[in-house]
Amino acid sequence: MRASPYQGPLPPQQSVNGQVVQGGSADAAGLPWAKPPTAGPAGPVGAAGVPALSPVGASPAVDPQVARELKRQVAAELHQQLSRLSEASGSEADRATRRQRGRALIEEAVARWSDAYAQTHGIPPTREQDRVLAEAVYDLLFRAGRLQPYLDDPEIENILINGCDDVWVSRVHQPLRQVPPVADTDEELVELLQDLARQHGGGERSLSTASPMLALRLEGGMRLQAMTEVTPRPYVAIRRHRVASATLSDLVQLGTVDTTLAAFLAAAIRARKNVMITGTQGVGKTSLLRAMAAEIPPDERVGTLESEFELWLHTLGHLRQVVPMEAREGNGERVDGRLAGELTIGELIPAALRMTLSRIIVGEVRSAEVVPMLRVMTNGEGGSMCTLHARGPHMVVDRIAELCLEYGAHMTDTLAYRLTANAVDFIVHVAMVDETAVGGRRHRFVSHVLEVAGLGESGRPALNTVFGPRPEIGEVRAVPATPPHCLDDLRRAGFDAGLLGSPYGAWSAPLSLRIGGMR
Repeated sequence: MRASPYQGPLPPQQSVNGQVVQGGSADAAGLPWAKPPTAGPAGPVGAAGVPALSPVGASPAVDPQVARELKRQVAAELHQQLSRLSEASGSEADRATRRQRGRALIEEAVARWSDAYAQTHGIPPTREQDRVLAEAVYDLLFRAGRLQPYLDDPEIENILINGCDDVWVSRVHQPLRQVPPVADTDEELVELLQDLARQHGGGERSLSTASPMLALRLEGGMRLQAMTEVTPRPYVAIRRHRVASATLSDLVQLGTVDTTLAAFLAAAIRARKNVMITGTQGVGKTSLLRAMAAEIPPDERVGTLESEFELWLHTLGHLRQVVPMEAREGNGERVDGRLAGELTIGELIPAALRMTLSRIIVGEVRSAEVVPMLRVMTNGEGGSMCTLHARGPHMVVDRIAELCLEYGAHMTDTLAYRLTANAVDFIVHVAMVDETAVGGRRHRFVSHVLEVAGLGESGRPALNTVFGPRPEIGEVRAVPATPPHCLDDLRRAGFDAGLLGSPYGAWSAPLSLRIGGMR
């Protein structure tokens, strides 16, 4: 098998950055294509001897330095073309035009490279090698570069980057595995992240010394969080929502809920109960929220508020009127301790209330915006929803109180508890049991549904366990426990109260786990 054509000497009379260089000469020694062909290793090995995954797909390897140099050449030519086009038309080229012209320039650049290589070595690259090189250049120019194959793999749920050469991915029901680097240097990784910010940030998001944290939504509904400057190396976490348009019926098939709980949650939405979905990171809170939103009558006018769009209710087609709102990061000088232009979810809520909305859905409550959210639930027509990070269902009330205290000095635990008791009807907690380390799989499911039944004698919200696990039989998933106080409201919304009579719900058997059950 012959060596990759992208690792040979520089073709003769090749121009680099405006300077003509002879192939194979001393002047070419520092260029990426001046490297002699070398035999590659059998495969990458991860840290601590953990075997690394092979790159996605089985296409021919591309020297990333060659792809990067061609990308720079094409970018310069494309800039010139688009500038001339803009001057002639009086307007900026749209995205489709930029990509179409870029694709044509890439094909020309790769063809020139391929011809020059054939003249130098006497053997032309294959069409597949040319295609893979062109795709690599296109990904660098318009997409996510060497990160793109992992973004394209639907089986990958998480991508974790701890510097350019320490990259890990987790696939469905598989533990983390290390994969090849996504950049040659940390500087190149930061440049890639800056490119992604320009592509997906709407002009409002950046990564720099002044703005060392970046949050983005990527194509396909993936969410990216990156940090630099405040960390020794660039760190990135990318999460994929694999269940993008699930309904409660879909979640029944996935084992998240059974048919009894699905019917209960659907009735709670139709009965306009306020619901808070809780759990830790990555357990499926957003997927459940999206599925429950599919039970909202399609003629209702609904507003969604998110830091980055993840629910995508305005694109799924079920609801005819959705007003999607996205928080905005500031990108100017600080004004009164804040970045100019910044808009938080808490600041969007008052505007949302003036949009004649029947319900408001907040993708995730993280801070002081919990107070206006609770007030929306208290003062509105009901039927609002949000998600909240919490380790356990019985920690939720204190978690809400902690966030309420961030609202201002006048806020107290007593007031926070009263707000919670008056606003929230149900807490739906999602859990995960991860047995991939012992040869099992990840089990995501609803473990509890708690009814908030007003203030208790202690001044804290009283909680009624409507659905919960039954550890005495090894069932960790939510099964019927105690009927809610608002059962008549749910019956009016079509719920069959007789479903609560089975202590095992609709499950045919307890969840099969390799090790015990969750307590």
